[in-house]
Amino acid sequence: MVRRKGRGELTGAEDPVIREARSEDAEFIAEIWLDAFKATYRFPPAHADDDVRVWVRDILLPETETWIAEGQPGVANGFISIGERSIEQLYVSPGWTGRGVGSRLVRLAQARRPVGLELWTFQVNDGARRFYERHGFRAVEVTNGAGNEERQPDVRYAWP
Repeated sequence: MVRRKGRGELTGAEDPVIREARSEDAEFIAEIWLDAFKATYRFPPAHADDDVRVWVRDILLPETETWIAEGQPGVANGFISIGERSIEQLYVSPGWTGRGVGSRLVRLAQARRPVGLELWTFQVNDGARRFYERHGFRAVEVTNGAGNEERQPDVRYAWP
């Protein structure tokens, strides 16, 4: 049985398990990143798919605290990478957005970094901006994108 918890969250059979990512999760995480990025933006990622896979395996996982949402063993639905005071990456698989996965991952980050967090998102991502604002983040800086690899206007959010 699956029942609504609130604001799009599900509980029951579809509840993913949130666990710390391991090196063997690199492929899952890279595919979530690539699928979600391509489903969200009209512009391409700054790097080729294989370069993203290498970055996840060799840099992201070894250098950041990363958590994965696993709907069933071996099926990842989303992930979050947390820096010292930042959310470095948060992606949810297409088809899993609006089901509470991202909310659970953000609440985990907030619990693990109660002093505060910041993050960047692209200005065109209205869904992400509303999502972060619902979770208490506030826009504190808007740029023309000159400082990011995609050269897309972005916005920095801070919590609390």
